[in-house]
Amino acid sequence: MFRKKNILLISPFFYPEPISTGKFNTELVIALAELGHKVTVLCFHPFYPDWKTEKSNAFLKNVSIIRGGNHIKYTKKQFLRRIILEVSFAFFILRKIKKHQKGKDIVLPVFPPSFAFYAILFFLNKKIKKVGMVHDLQEIYSVNKKGIFNKLIRFLIHKIEKKCYHKCDTLIFLSNEMKDEAKRLYDLQEEKLKVQYPFINLTDKVSNTLGHVFDEEKINIVYSGALGEKQNPIELYRFFNYAATKIENVQFYFFSQGVFYEELKRNNANKLIKFYNLVEKDQIEELYQRSDIQLIPQAQNTSKGSLPSKLPNLLISGCKVLVITDKNSELEHLFKENNLNLVVTSWSEDKLLNSLKILIASNNNTTHQQKVAKKLFTIEDMIGKVLS
Repeated sequence: MFRKKNILLISPFFYPEPISTGKFNTELVIALAELGHKVTVLCFHPFYPDWKTEKSNAFLKNVSIIRGGNHIKYTKKQFLRRIILEVSFAFFILRKIKKHQKGKDIVLPVFPPSFAFYAILFFLNKKIKKVGMVHDLQEIYSVNKKGIFNKLIRFLIHKIEKKCYHKCDTLIFLSNEMKDEAKRLYDLQEEKLKVQYPFINLTDKVSNTLGHVFDEEKINIVYSGALGEKQNPIELYRFFNYAATKIENVQFYFFSQGVFYEELKRNNANKLIKFYNLVEKDQIEELYQRSDIQLIPQAQNTSKGSLPSKLPNLLISGCKVLVITDKNSELEHLFKENNLNLVVTSWSEDKLLNSLKILIASNNNTTHQQKVAKKLFTIEDMIGKVLS
C-alpha cells in the first residue's frame, strides 16, 4: 500500500471531455481520489474534439479542478490551433503553479502538450517528484511533413520534449515502442522509463439507446473516436467507400467530431456510409456491442508515436477489431502474440478488403479476447507506476 499522496495533474484535457486524453485523465484522477489521494487538476474548459471552448462548472467528488482558457478562440488550421493551445495553456499554468504546487508530493504533467511544463520548470519546487505521462510523441508525427516551417516546428518539438522528459524523475509511456523511440530521440536514462498500457474504463452499465442507429440485418462496420491526422481519416473514408462496393449487406459508420469529421461528412455521397456525433460515455459499451467490427487505424509510419487508448475497451467489449498499423509495430506483435484478430500492415485497399472479409467470416473468441484485455490493461498497474 502507498501512503496517501497530494498530486497535481497538469493537462488541458479533462472532464467532461468525452474522448482521448481527457477521458483517460478523468478516469485516472477518479481512481486516485477513490483510493484516498488528494488530487488537484489544472486544465482548460472543454474544447476537444471540436476545438471550440464550452465553459463548464462540472465537478468530481474529492477532486479540485481549476480551469482556464474560457475565452480562447481556435482556428481551423491545425498547426495554428496547436500553437494557440500550447502558448495559452503555458501562460495559464505559469499563473497558477506557484499557488497550486504548495504541499504537493507529485506533479503529473500529461504530454502533449509539453510547452506548459517546459515554461514552469524554473519555478517548480525541486523536492516535488515529477512523473511525466506520455500519450503521444509529437516528433513522430512531424517527421513526414516537408518545408522550412515544418522543420522549424520539429526542431522546437524536439528541444521542448527533450528538456521536459529529462526533467521528469519518472516517465510513463503507453507502449514499449514509444518508450524505445523516446529513449533513442532524447538520450533518456533507462532506469527512469516505465511502460504501462492504457487501461479499461468502460462503465458497468450498458445503455439501450442506439437501436435506431443500427440495422441488425446488416454487418455494421464502425470507426469511433477522435479523428485526426494520426488516424489517416481521408484514406479511411476512401477504404469505406471502396469496400461498400465490394461487400454485400454492409453499413459503414463514423462516430466522431471535429474538422476532419465535418469535412468527410459534408462531402459524403455514399448512403452506405453514415456519420454520427460521438456518443455519451454511458453509451460507449452499447456502441461497441452493436458494432460487428470496429477499426483502429494508424497513419503510415506513426505507430511509434502512440498506442490507441480505446483498444482496451474494444477488446473487453468482445467486439471484433481490425487494426491498421505499421509492419513490426507493437500493435502487430501484441495481437499476434496474444492470438487476437486481426491486424493488417498496409493501407492497400485490396489488402484491407481481404482482411475485412476474413474478419467478417471469422468466429470471435470473446472469452479469450476479454481475458487478454483484463491481463494487459489495468488501471491498478497504472496507478502503481504513478505512485511508486
